[in-house]
Amino acid sequence: MNFPSQNQPNSFLTSDKNYLSVPNNRQARHSETVTRYLTASTSDNTRKAYRADLEHFLAWGGTVPANPEMIAEYIAAHAEELAVSTLTRRLAAISKTHSMQGHESPTKSDLVRDVMKGIKRSHGKPVHQKAPVLKADVVAMVVGLGAGLKDIRDKALLLIGFSGGFRRSEIVGLKCTDIEWKQEGIVLTLRRSKCDQEGRGRKVAVPYATGNTCPVKALRAWLDAVRIDQGPVFRAVDRHGNVSASHLSPEVVALVVKERATAVGMDASRFSGHSLRAGLVTSAANAGVDTWKIRRQTGHASEATLQKYIRSGEQFSANDLGSLL
Repeated sequence: MNFPSQNQPNSFLTSDKNYLSVPNNRQARHSETVTRYLTASTSDNTRKAYRADLEHFLAWGGTVPANPEMIAEYIAAHAEELAVSTLTRRLAAISKTHSMQGHESPTKSDLVRDVMKGIKRSHGKPVHQKAPVLKADVVAMVVGLGAGLKDIRDKALLLIGFSGGFRRSEIVGLKCTDIEWKQEGIVLTLRRSKCDQEGRGRKVAVPYATGNTCPVKALRAWLDAVRIDQGPVFRAVDRHGNVSASHLSPEVVALVVKERATAVGMDASRFSGHSLRAGLVTSAANAGVDTWKIRRQTGHASEATLQKYIRSGEQFSANDLGSLL
C-alpha cells in the first residue's frame, strides 16, 4: 500500500485554540492579526473536537499529507467501533488540516466516499433523539420548586429555555445586558449561536404569562434574588448558597433538566439539554402554531430540521387512522 512516507509535523497541534496552524512556508507570510482571524474562523469547541480527532488519526499511524488509500484504511479499521457521525467528523478534521496546510484533501476522493457509503449502509444506525420536554412537563418540573437560590435559578432557566426555544449554549450565554424589559415581556439578544457563528445576533421575545409559570417573572425573581445586573445571567450556586461570577457550562443545562425531571417522577434518561428547545417546537406544533412563527422564535435555519420535531409531535395528533378501528 502506497502511504506517504512524510512524518506529520506537530505545528498544527500547538494548543487548543490555535492548533490548525499553517505550515512554516506559509506562516511566515501571515501577520499576528491574520493568524488571529484564522483562529476565529472556527469555534473553540470545533477546534477541540478536531484536535481530538486528529490525535486519534495520528495515533493510528496516519500522516499529513495522506493519500486516499490511507484514509480509506483508517475509516475501515474503525467502522465497527465508531459511530458513522464520529467517522464523518474525523474526516472533516483531516480535510480541514490538509486545507490549512496547503494540501489537497484525500477525503474528497471517490475511494473514500465509496468506502464511507459502504460503512453507512453496513453500520448506520437510526438516530435516537431525546424526548422533548413538553409544556406539561416543564410545568410539573417548576411548580414544586422552593425559595432556595438553586430552585429559583432552575425555575428561571427551565422556563426561559423552554419559552425561548433556546439551545443550551444560548441559555448559558445570556448576559444581563442582553435583556430588554418591555411592557409586554422581555426581548433577549442572542449574541452568538450554532447558526450564527459570525455573531450577527438575534432577538427573541418572551411575553408575560399568567400564573406561577411566567418565564419573565421567574427571571426577574432570580436576578433580584442574587442582586446582579451585569455579567452572566445563569450562574453556579454551591451547596452553601454562594453564587459564582462565571456562567454555567452548557452541560449543566442537561443536568438541571434531568435532576428536575427525576424529582417529579419522570425518566431522566429520556431527556437532554436539547429537550427544552425540542419541547417548545413540539408543543407549539401540537397547538397549531404556524411553522413560520415557530422558526421566528427558535431561529431554525432550515424548515426540514424543524419538521423533524413537528412530525414527531404529530405522530398521533395528526393521525386519523384510529377512527377506522
